[in-house]
Amino acid sequence: MSRLVLVLGDQLTKSLSALREARKDADVVVMAEVEEEAEYVRHHPKKIALVFAAMRKFAATLRDDGWDVRYTELDDTTNAGSIVGELLRRAGETGAESVLATEPGEWRLIDKLRYAPIKTEVLSDDRFIASHAEFERWAKGRKALRMEYFYREIRRKTGLMMEGDEPAGGEWNFDKDNRKPPPKSIDHDGPPVFEPDEEVSAVLDLVEARFGDNFGDLRPFGFATTRRQALAVLRHFIEHALPRFGDYQDAMLDDHRWLYHAVISPYLNLGLLDPLEVCERAEKAWKDGDVPINAAEGFIRQIIGWREYVRGIYFLEGPDYPKRNGLGHDRDLPALYWGGETRMRCLEQAVRQTKEEAYAHHIQRLMVTGNFALLIGADPGQVHEWYLEVYADAYEWVESPNTVGMSQFADGGVIASKPYVSSGAYISRMSDYCKSCAYKVGDKTGEDACPFNLLYWHFLDRHRDRFEPNGRMANIYRNWDRMDDERKRTVLREARAFLDRLDAGETV
Repeated sequence: MSRLVLVLGDQLTKSLSALREARKDADVVVMAEVEEEAEYVRHHPKKIALVFAAMRKFAATLRDDGWDVRYTELDDTTNAGSIVGELLRRAGETGAESVLATEPGEWRLIDKLRYAPIKTEVLSDDRFIASHAEFERWAKGRKALRMEYFYREIRRKTGLMMEGDEPAGGEWNFDKDNRKPPPKSIDHDGPPVFEPDEEVSAVLDLVEARFGDNFGDLRPFGFATTRRQALAVLRHFIEHALPRFGDYQDAMLDDHRWLYHAVISPYLNLGLLDPLEVCERAEKAWKDGDVPINAAEGFIRQIIGWREYVRGIYFLEGPDYPKRNGLGHDRDLPALYWGGETRMRCLEQAVRQTKEEAYAHHIQRLMVTGNFALLIGADPGQVHEWYLEVYADAYEWVESPNTVGMSQFADGGVIASKPYVSSGAYISRMSDYCKSCAYKVGDKTGEDACPFNLLYWHFLDRHRDRFEPNGRMANIYRNWDRMDDERKRTVLREARAFLDRLDAGETV
């Protein structure tokens, strides 16, 4: 009796565990573009187009390899509208009585398969380096689940950038050599852009018709949609950008959206690239003398360290993790996050880039849009949903720990030892945004004062009971206490006035 082999839109990997376990001569692959997945949040049109186009290309690859692939396009009149519905429809069509699947990356889909009215065997997703069991063993009994120590375990496991039992260069982490302010010039034009072929163009037309009202620009569209193209993006990055990636990974510039970033996370998260192969190529570039150790290590840490770690946290903490609100924040996310007018240059640039590219790098997400949301006390559920909607690489397993945990501190400190908040000084140091902003980053109070300067102290003051005992924040509170009382009152009064204007829908 044949089985159905489910391949989801972010499982576009020929070595997927479900495909390895299946029989090409007997089993039937099921892939489907369904409303339930396309509409559970209002995804950026570019993201929907990327997933659908890559799915269609991958289905063709499987057919070329001899698989019987039953693929359902979104506008197919027989489309059941959901993954489970499509499985049941295909079971009736083929006579299959069971399903073979690789574990989805979201609890929402895991539950749907768990309770599906058809026998379903769910296999581990071993495209990741650490299994759930490995992460649970590492986490058991620890008072704090800090990424750095997990990262060291993965380095030992993989042997990446190791010299026997010791880290290459004598250090686990070369951040002291990274994260410089923006350079005067950039000699990298960003990742390769791929002109849509006939198949991708058809997807773009479909997405435009069905999701054209979603936040985000669909065109121009230049994402890679095949493994071959994704590998070309990786090669380009390693040759042209990785040598300076470490130095400027936190920099932000008005006129250079890509700087020295890889922009491969959409392809890693779709399954077109394998995390270990990506790291091995970066390591080889370092061994060959083409890339400095700080750049190679910093890049590899983002993948086998941070990416693996946040997945571990997501599954360890359980289905309710994205709903946490440890600081009790409840302000609605303001309209500027959907392109509403703002006088704040950093937010304007980060949101505009997000709208046009479905991409912003980690510091734009953490220290601009995320920092502002945390300082104003935005509802972390709304912030989580926004990040899930607007970025091409956003899937809940990776997005929610980054947002709920790292960015918004809504998990109460599971991921971060302190909240990632800053005044305008950090943004000024790491970008050129402040030079053309309507506000003055050097002003601490007054009509033209940078809102980050006001909101920073307002946030710390209203959460003093929560954060003052934190040893890493004690000096910050001492600085606040040393301020003149009148100045403190002015800061808090002006911060409250700013928040009132924000709540009233005024342009800020």
